[in-house]
Amino acid sequence: MFIFLASREIWRNKGRFFLFSLVIALITVLVLFVSALAEGLALANKEYLDKLEVDLLVFEDTAELSASASMIGRSLLNDIRRVDGVEEIGPIGFSVGSIIFQDDREALDVSLIGIEAGAPGEPPVVAGEYLQVNRGNDVVVDANVVAAAGISLGDEIIIKTIQNGEEEFNIVTVVGLAEGQEYLYAPSIFLPYRTWDKIRSGGMSGGGLVELNSNVVAVTLVDPTAVDMMIEQLEAQVDNIHAVTPQTAIESIPGFQVQQSTLNTQRGFALLISVLVIGGFFQIQTLQKVPQIGVLKAIGTDNSTVAAAAVLQIILTTAFGIFLGAVFSWGISLGIPSSVPIVFSLRSVGLAVALLMLMGPAGGLVSVRAAVRVEPLRALGLSS
Repeated sequence: MFIFLASREIWRNKGRFFLFSLVIALITVLVLFVSALAEGLALANKEYLDKLEVDLLVFEDTAELSASASMIGRSLLNDIRRVDGVEEIGPIGFSVGSIIFQDDREALDVSLIGIEAGAPGEPPVVAGEYLQVNRGNDVVVDANVVAAAGISLGDEIIIKTIQNGEEEFNIVTVVGLAEGQEYLYAPSIFLPYRTWDKIRSGGMSGGGLVELNSNVVAVTLVDPTAVDMMIEQLEAQVDNIHAVTPQTAIESIPGFQVQQSTLNTQRGFALLISVLVIGGFFQIQTLQKVPQIGVLKAIGTDNSTVAAAAVLQIILTTAFGIFLGAVFSWGISLGIPSSVPIVFSLRSVGLAVALLMLMGPAGGLVSVRAAVRVEPLRALGLSS
């Protein structure tokens, strides 16, 4: 009975319900795009660290988990390696540079990441080959470099860095392609560690008398479940280091938490707006049909049927609006340039849709309560 009542009213007033579904669709587009922006910005900031298949990252203890401020000398690597329970280690260096094009295209800013061949920190290569040595001019580029610059295997690229206030240009050859590995909002180029130290911005080219430093050290453990114990053991046996999990390192990226909190707050306000809008519409809808509800109750329709019909209307209208919003979002996303950090992941889209489906009925509960409280005689104007 309640299914007939709900569907019949929607059909007879399909124009009104369709327009309201469009309002819900616009709210859905807003929520989905805020969620996608949060996902995209987070990914562009942390993608490399998020995909690292390591158990711990070691920073200099005074750097407060800032990779750019951390400096771990080569002399400490053996100390870290000798700690019982450590399986492998790999130094990682971070810097910035630009790819210069000879056809007058605008330079592409990139993250330059120095790694040791075959050591933790090296990204999986999906085409071509891995780096073979720790010096030389071979590099691996991530998929974002390929998409932005049209680079392919075997190409030579020019990397510009700033050293001692002067521009330095180095030619390297692409030997491998990795999947997306962005770091600090820039696509990544992976270089042999000693080559990275030579050409990095601020580096000292040919600094043979200067100790080779890394920003962080990636560590894999013999027993990956003993993370907490190994953190204590490493910090007790090796001076001037601070070991953390990759997730802790990601959360400590400057601005990461503030950025995500801001976007989550925007998403929360969008959901709150959806509750108020849906609640207001169905409240007005209920007030306009008080006489009809009175007639139904007068002929014997119980409150549970009236309430179920109202809830079904809310669910159907909300679901249709969310469906339209998802289709609109998909269509809009097709025209967004790849440089815009918008990522529609299954997890974020599913969570947004689930929250909207919960917010719809929640916003309409007031109208359901109003429908149940209608007195037949008063609604028909027959009460004294």
